[in-house]
Amino acid sequence: NDKQLFQVMTNQNRPDEIVTLGYGPGLLAEELAAEMPEIAYAVPSSGVTDILTLAVPGKNLSGSGQFAGEHFFRIFSYPLMHGNRDQVLTDKNAIVLSEKMALALFNTTENVIGRSLDWQVGGEKQTVLVTGIFSNVPHNSSVQFDFVLSYQVYEQHMRDGGSLSWGNHNAITYLQLREDANLAEFNKRIADFISKRDPNTNLTIFAKPYSENYLYGKYENGKPVGGRITYVTLFSAIAIFIVIIACINFMNLATAKASRRIKEVGIKKAMGAPRKTLVVQYLGESLMMALLSMAVAILIVDLLLPRFNAITGKQLGLFLTGELGITLLVITLFTGVVSGVYPAFYLSRFNPALVLKGKFNVPSGEQWARKGLVIFQFTLSIIFIVSVGVIYRQMEYVQEKHLGLEKDNVIYFKLEGNAPVKLETFLAGLKNIPGVVHASSMWGSVVGHTSFTTGAFEWKGMDPDRIIQFEHLGIHYDMIELLGIEMVAGRSFSRDFPSDTAAIIFNETAIDVMGLQDPVGEKFKLWGNGYTIIGVTKDFHFKSLHEKVQPFFFRITPDDVMKAMVKLEAGKEKEPLAAVEQYYKQFNPGYPFDYSFLDSEYQAQYAAEQRVATLSRYFAGLAIVISCLGLFGLAAFTAERRLKEIGIRKVMGSSVMGIVYLLSGDFNKVVFTAILLAFPISYVVIEQWLNTFAYRIDLDWRYFLGAGLIAMAITWITVGMQAYKAARVNPVKCLRDE
Repeated sequence: NDKQLFQVMTNQNRPDEIVTLGYGPGLLAEELAAEMPEIAYAVPSSGVTDILTLAVPGKNLSGSGQFAGEHFFRIFSYPLMHGNRDQVLTDKNAIVLSEKMALALFNTTENVIGRSLDWQVGGEKQTVLVTGIFSNVPHNSSVQFDFVLSYQVYEQHMRDGGSLSWGNHNAITYLQLREDANLAEFNKRIADFISKRDPNTNLTIFAKPYSENYLYGKYENGKPVGGRITYVTLFSAIAIFIVIIACINFMNLATAKASRRIKEVGIKKAMGAPRKTLVVQYLGESLMMALLSMAVAILIVDLLLPRFNAITGKQLGLFLTGELGITLLVITLFTGVVSGVYPAFYLSRFNPALVLKGKFNVPSGEQWARKGLVIFQFTLSIIFIVSVGVIYRQMEYVQEKHLGLEKDNVIYFKLEGNAPVKLETFLAGLKNIPGVVHASSMWGSVVGHTSFTTGAFEWKGMDPDRIIQFEHLGIHYDMIELLGIEMVAGRSFSRDFPSDTAAIIFNETAIDVMGLQDPVGEKFKLWGNGYTIIGVTKDFHFKSLHEKVQPFFFRITPDDVMKAMVKLEAGKEKEPLAAVEQYYKQFNPGYPFDYSFLDSEYQAQYAAEQRVATLSRYFAGLAIVISCLGLFGLAAFTAERRLKEIGIRKVMGSSVMGIVYLLSGDFNKVVFTAILLAFPISYVVIEQWLNTFAYRIDLDWRYFLGAGLIAMAITWITVGMQAYKAARVNPVKCLRDE
């Protein structure tokens, strides 16, 4: 249903920007379907989460699942092995399992329909019946999950918790439009759908083709600005440039060695061979070399693909289908023609009479053209070198920058079984383990995005027309201390103050945007309930450094638990970690202990950048090697053509180093020109990339100087080796006619 499948996006107006998100109110799907005739099906979803546990007698398994509307399997193409796609999610107590999860729970996929199991999140548990089994989600799907539960349960939970309203955005809405629907007109009609129902918001919504989410998921101020497609385009362009560098090498060497073939050309022309025949011959040689290269390339790709998959986190395979074969053939033929067309016409144009008389001179224009090609390829190589250096330093900056909290030596894990029911006892036991510094719990995640608008807030002096987006986290006591977040005013939550269940702690940014001068003690309303500000924390980064710190607040929610967080003693993590695992399994018999490190979760936000950094190093190295091969060949040929000149100079008393300097001089000038051209281009390119980070390094002149010195060093080594070899030849051999 790709052409009719869409996701509803929301544009949220913040004080200084418009933020586009894929979540909206849980009421949206049903209301849109009721009012918009263009909609064939509307499906709400909670989004995929990994905090759920499925249980049958003797087994408790964690998995990734989602709550979804009844038409989920109609609009998405996940094939059902058992069950009817129109019925599997109609019942409130239904669950649809993946083949893998069904096998793990019941050891079979046969006769599983109608069997019961329990799902649990935090302290909440419910019995459900298996109504269907779907084939395992393929690896290349951008959404991975093991089961689907009825959205009616999620909706009931929101209603009971008071969060089922137009002001809370906790659901993804998928739409399948009818074939005759006009997307532009449809988006005009739904733009103010939410704001008409919620006077406290000025949100706008629009439908976006679902299949564009993966590659085109980035927005700035409400406008699409690309996403992962940027990296696809970037590496495609780099690949093209590397092919061009290789083509330049072929053209340079083919035309440079023309003097070796001029007699062949002269004889063939004298024997009556037309120019067309010669062009076909030399172009054919280029194409044959390209075809042989393709065969070698396919073999190398097959060998290196596992490494590539490890770097990119993909599972690509080399399957030579008809479509891929045609694509490869077109690329290869194009490469062969581009690299061979100039040498073919160049060689075929020689005058046979002059050639056979030995009157052949290389025009100065041709020499300049050859130098220009070398300048071009070294310009690209230097741009790669600068980019690799800056990307590496930015990634280092991301890893080293103090985030305002202590993420090292902190683990987190789901609370299951007895743990959420007897939370205080469980946490007290954790704190008694030697090597455990702090232990607490939370509802949500300290990394990432959880937000709502100021429609839920009321405070003295607030501007009713100004909408502020707040991030928030429900925590237990000791969480702020565990994370090492610094207080700049007031105090943290404490069991010594029972009234803290109606208290809130904001970060500095939140206080600034709210316009509060002396915030501690200020009272306001949240969701209709009275709260008091008891403290203000320093700003800390809970999102990636691509984004500025947003307004944030903590709230004590001791009864709402999802995860436990434990800080271990630095340098002695192994023993207490093993003790925590043993304690967890004793407290929760039958439940697996699956934990993660907090610093790993932070680093996961930069997975794309880390892959770019790694791939950039490979590409830069490849470009440099290919450029060096061309330079090496040209230097060798230049030395060969000037062999007699070298012999005469040596007879006249020139030193070896003097001859080396003579032969290297022209190449030094060429590479220096490339450096001058590469610096401004690389500055513009890398500055644009750095601007995607709200917090970034400054572009220092040392990056450019270092790249220039590397390029010159490569030139000196490559050319110098050939020049030194030529300068050491016996002058008698240089002057002898073979």
